[in-house]
Amino acid sequence: MNPDSPSPKPAGKAVVRTRLSGYDLLLNARLNKGTAFTEEERNVFGLHGLLPPHVGTLEDQRERRKIALDHRDTPFGKYHMMRDLQDNDETLFYSFIAHNIEELLPIVYTPTVGEGCQRFSEIWRKPRGLFISYPNKDRIDQILADRRYDNVRCIVVSDGERILGLGDQGAGGMGIPIGKMALYTALAGIPPEHCLPVLLDVGTDNETLLNDPIYIGWQHQRVRGKEYDEFVEAFVFAVQRRWPHILLQWEDFAGDNAAKLLKRYRNRLCTFNDDIQGTAAITTATLMAAATATGTPLSQQVIAMYGTGAAGAGIANLLLTAMQEEGLSQEQALKRLYVFNRYGLVIEGSRGIKEGQRPFARARADVEGWHLSGARDISLLEVVRNAKVTILAGVSAQAGAFTEDIVREMVRHTARPIIFPLSNPTSCAEAAPADLLHWTDGKAIVGTGSPFPPVEVNGKLTRIAQVNNSYIFPGLALGILVSRARRVTDSMIMAATKTLAQLSPARQDSTRPLLPPVAESRKVGMMVAEAVGRQAIADGVADVDTAEALIEELHAYVWEPVYLPYERID
Repeated sequence: MNPDSPSPKPAGKAVVRTRLSGYDLLLNARLNKGTAFTEEERNVFGLHGLLPPHVGTLEDQRERRKIALDHRDTPFGKYHMMRDLQDNDETLFYSFIAHNIEELLPIVYTPTVGEGCQRFSEIWRKPRGLFISYPNKDRIDQILADRRYDNVRCIVVSDGERILGLGDQGAGGMGIPIGKMALYTALAGIPPEHCLPVLLDVGTDNETLLNDPIYIGWQHQRVRGKEYDEFVEAFVFAVQRRWPHILLQWEDFAGDNAAKLLKRYRNRLCTFNDDIQGTAAITTATLMAAATATGTPLSQQVIAMYGTGAAGAGIANLLLTAMQEEGLSQEQALKRLYVFNRYGLVIEGSRGIKEGQRPFARARADVEGWHLSGARDISLLEVVRNAKVTILAGVSAQAGAFTEDIVREMVRHTARPIIFPLSNPTSCAEAAPADLLHWTDGKAIVGTGSPFPPVEVNGKLTRIAQVNNSYIFPGLALGILVSRARRVTDSMIMAATKTLAQLSPARQDSTRPLLPPVAESRKVGMMVAEAVGRQAIADGVADVDTAEALIEELHAYVWEPVYLPYERID
């Protein structure tokens, strides 16, 4: 065990034993307690004079940080402050989030993290996570070998090429793994020392960054093709040597690479891609809840999936599975799903069909008799009109794609249209919730990827469900870790999906929100984790044998952001 990790005292009370003292202790974000070091600890660790004389508490410190946060005028200013706090005192950082989840989640995660990535170079201060750059491809083992990473159990890795809907952010994409891993801890209680954010810096094709003198990344065009594949393989191989039982989450890789890497490695190590599988799980769970609220099950809805890159294809696949579990055959489920690429409806012989879209391509016979404009491609409006679409979901990053004409056409043939403009950040959303509700006279059931304020229509205030992956991936990771799963199966993803759908307040009352309150995210994370762990046992991929052992492991493992007493090791 790392000597700076918590360990039990003989009486059972946790304590931190460390050989660090003075400045070294205060500069260690994992161990720093700031003014909360006791008088005895200040004596033992040589902290007098380095700290002001006031001996405070974690509660005092949260209040002080809240005052400072409230004085920041912009979301990015608040993001910057929280990043500095994380790099100074991790326990306070996570305690602050835990007590202010609804306010701080949009700051440390979407949508503000998008601007954080765009401006990452100007706020970078202290090392957090690892930048593994292509010029250092022969030093990966050396980089990973540092003993400070001995306790690592999970990694979130990105190459920064497709950050939210903002595109290539190069090394600035590190903001995403940092933010994801912060939620591993804040929302699922995974100990911070078990988490390692990684950015694979293979260059950038963003001309602004290539010409920016303060850009912190490798200023070189992106490495692609064979060289890229070999670099990623070298990274994965080194990670497996260092941590044979690691959980590796892929994040914000461009669509083709995202699908390719997941397919290549999912049966070789314990891994998942949140953009593909996490997005699919949260979207399917929320659509299931929305369908329940309308009184028409998912299997009887007609769905248009606007945008079928890696995320859209992942959603489409999980929706098919969910409809089949409600009793449809695969052929029947496919008949209820219309998917779109950049040109229009994916149909036999249409333009630009990618491998992941091919299973969803409609036969030409499916559109015979439709009233069409005669244009080369079939538009979303034409599909909504002819197929009588009842669910419309978008992951296209095309702001304004869900037009008034399209939405009003939906209302003509469905009493309660379900419309999910899911693209992040807010600037990329396919429609604004206020517009959707006004165009439908308040009838639409709306879910978004980014947070939006409540909307008033006809004197009624409607809260907008944020279909946020944070409901899924922290609990998914926790369930994988406590079950010691060797692989992440499709049924484990579905277990997370069904659990969240069952937690929807709308199941009991169709007028209530589709998703649990954000403030209950940690509780949700625990329930998702248990379901995932149980499924891992059922699938034979866990190293925990029984549900009882899983529950015991779960409660023993979860970390709470509280200060512990310290003892010095000589």
